[in-house]
Amino acid sequence: MAEQMSHHERVSAALRGDDVDRPPVSMWRHFFADETTAEGLAEAMLGFQRRYDWDFMKLNPRASYHVEDWGLQVGYRGNSAPQILGWPVREPEDWLKLEVLDPEHGVLGEQLRAVEAISRGLDGQVPFLMTVFTPLSIASRLAPSDDVFMEHVIGHWDEVRQALDVITETFVRFSKACLDRGASGLFYATTSWATTDRMTPEQYARYARPHDLRLLESLPETEFTMLHVCKDNNMLQHLLDYPVHAFNWDARSRTNPSLAEGRAMAGTRAVVGGLETGGVAVGTDPDAVAAEVSGMRLAMGRRGWMLGTGCTFAPDMPEANIEAVQRAAGAT
Repeated sequence: MAEQMSHHERVSAALRGDDVDRPPVSMWRHFFADETTAEGLAEAMLGFQRRYDWDFMKLNPRASYHVEDWGLQVGYRGNSAPQILGWPVREPEDWLKLEVLDPEHGVLGEQLRAVEAISRGLDGQVPFLMTVFTPLSIASRLAPSDDVFMEHVIGHWDEVRQALDVITETFVRFSKACLDRGASGLFYATTSWATTDRMTPEQYARYARPHDLRLLESLPETEFTMLHVCKDNNMLQHLLDYPVHAFNWDARSRTNPSLAEGRAMAGTRAVVGGLETGGVAVGTDPDAVAAEVSGMRLAMGRRGWMLGTGCTFAPDMPEANIEAVQRAAGAT
C-alpha cells in the first residue's frame, strides 16, 4: 500500500499508471447564481473545494462564457440554467462576421480573472482544470439549433470552416492565458458532437478533428489535460490518439465503453469517471451510492483511474450522497 499522498502526488501517480494510496476523486457542478461575476464564480468554486477537498478541481465556468462575446444573448435566472434569448448566426453568411477575440476582455476576460483568483485560493495545493470546449462545439452554440448548425456545416462548409479557424485561434489564446494564470491544464469537452447520435465518425474526422488537434497541439505541455467525450454512443475509440493525459466519459451508459473497457483502450493513459450522474441524485440512498463506489474500487484497483462523474452533476444532489462517494473512495 502506498503511503498517504498529497493531491498532486495522487493525481500525478494515477496519470502515470503508478500505484496510489487511494483513487483520486473529484466531482463537479455549476453554480448558476454565482457565475455572472468573476468574484462570485471563484468564491463558489473555492467554497466547493474547501467543503469537499477534492483531489483535483474541474472548474465549471459561466455556462455560456465561450459564446457570449460573439453575440449570444443570455438571460440568467438565479439557480437555474441560463436561457438563450438570441443567436448571432442565422444565415450561412453570418459565420463570416466572426472575428478573433482578445481573451483579456469581455466575458472571456472575466473568466481569466476567475481562474487567477482560484489559482491564488488553491495556493498550489490542488491541480485544477479550466473547461474549454472544442471549436465545433463552440460554433454550434452560435446557431439557433443543432439541426440548423449541421445544415450549415454540410451545405456551407467554407463559411463554417472560416468561423472555426477564428474560434480555434481565439481559444488557443484563451487557453494559454488560463495556463499562464495557474491552471494545471484543460478539461477539453466535445459536448454533444462526438457521438454517433449526431454525426458519423467520418464526419467528425472531417469537420471537428482538425480544429480539436490544432488547439491542443498549440498549447505548452500541461500537468493534467483531460478529454471529456460527452453523451451516449460516444466516439471515444476514435479519439484515443488525442494529445491528452486522461479521458472522461459516461462509463455507465450501456451505449459507451465501460470504465474497465475504456482503461484497456486508453493504454498508458488514465481514465476518469465511473459515477452515474443521475445515479447519485435526489432519491438515491447514500448507502447504495457508497456500495457502488466500493465495488468500483475493488474492480478497478489502484492504477490508471480516477473516480469522477460522467458529466456535470445536478446542483440539487444531496450532500449526503456526495459525502458517501467521498467515504467509499477513502477520501474522508
